[in-house]
Amino acid sequence: MLPSLATAGLSGWVALPVVAVCMGFSGFFSGAETALTAASRARLFSLEKSGDARARRVILLLEDRARFIGTMLLGNTLSNITASAIATNSLVDIFGPTGVLYAAVTMTVLLLIFSEVLPKTLAIAYPDRASLLIAPLASFFVAMLGPVLASVEWVVRLTLRIFGVVAGDGASAPSGHEELKSTVDLMHRDGEVARADRDMVGGLLDLRDLHVSDVMIHRTKMRMIDVDLPPGELVREVLASAYTRIPLWRGETENIIGVLHAKDLLRALAAVGGDTNKINVAEIALQPWFVPDTTGLQDQLQAFLRRKTHFALVVDEYGSVMGLVTLEDILEEIVGDISDEHDLNVAGVRILPDGSVHVEGSVPIRDLNRVMDWQLPDEEATTIAGLVIHEARTIPEVGQIFTFYNFRFEVLRKVRNRIAALRIKALAPAGNYPPDLTG
Repeated sequence: MLPSLATAGLSGWVALPVVAVCMGFSGFFSGAETALTAASRARLFSLEKSGDARARRVILLLEDRARFIGTMLLGNTLSNITASAIATNSLVDIFGPTGVLYAAVTMTVLLLIFSEVLPKTLAIAYPDRASLLIAPLASFFVAMLGPVLASVEWVVRLTLRIFGVVAGDGASAPSGHEELKSTVDLMHRDGEVARADRDMVGGLLDLRDLHVSDVMIHRTKMRMIDVDLPPGELVREVLASAYTRIPLWRGETENIIGVLHAKDLLRALAAVGGDTNKINVAEIALQPWFVPDTTGLQDQLQAFLRRKTHFALVVDEYGSVMGLVTLEDILEEIVGDISDEHDLNVAGVRILPDGSVHVEGSVPIRDLNRVMDWQLPDEEATTIAGLVIHEARTIPEVGQIFTFYNFRFEVLRKVRNRIAALRIKALAPAGNYPPDLTG
């Protein structure tokens, strides 16, 4: 009995280095999967541009992420099974049937600590550095285990097909724009990106989803001048305006015949010695530029740059003027409100002492979200009044109160069928919630 035990003990000690090596490989595969998954692709791309061959190898591995992760899982599984099998065999030789229990407990603890938690913790702490370090060996294993993995993938697809599931079906991966925007939002939540920077990046990415109708100045707020006014009165109207470009109409406001630039008016005045009676405003006005309300903001921005002009009139499908859009309106979607010394201060949003917010009905939802850091939806309506009407499915009366998206909306003032003012109060931390309409 004693010689048998001694022999078994000797074989157990011989097995220890093999188990340790298998655990080392298991830790490598676990850490490699975590490191390359968590590595910053932007940082790696920057290193690749600077000529780092290791960064190029990491990027190549990530380009076929499914094969890389599959290889790491296959290697990790093989290492764990081999280590556990050898340890179990050795402990059974030493302790008999109870060695199975000892092996299960011992290998669970060792594999958990040294092959899973420890390498993954290091990989999470230093993902970029770890990725560059392990990339050469990881590439070797991907190449070596590639044929085996291909066979495994074929079996998986065949099995799924038996149950009517086709690999690759399901929701598509988020686009680059969506992923970048979500990343910036997450970094803002974690305090790594300032709110202003988050809004700027978000505004830039949103340009592709917005139309000029979303940012235009509505025709009810347009400053226009009758071209047939006496020249002196017309000049006074221009000087009283806060804008440098003013649409001119004749007969009716829908009939816009040109756009007067204040600088052109000053040049004309200088040419006639300041005599307003000698000016023909219609002759110095620029031809109006009409754009459809469905034009995308990105396209309109490019059109502004291409035509070297900053002003366009927005029309609907029937050719009726809906409003106007300027280059500044588009830029404000990116950088926020741009104010200069001639801008008028309009109290569109005012925070009240009780924490609620007094909002004019014409305030765009996107502007309110930006100012208050709210997330009210703007897909179905452009203005806050439009959102209330859309959710209420009716034109509310003064004093009516509605609750949706976890906000309380009280109608304060109406002008005919238009909501002129609202009081809004967040009932919980601002965010998007399913509508719960009451009224």
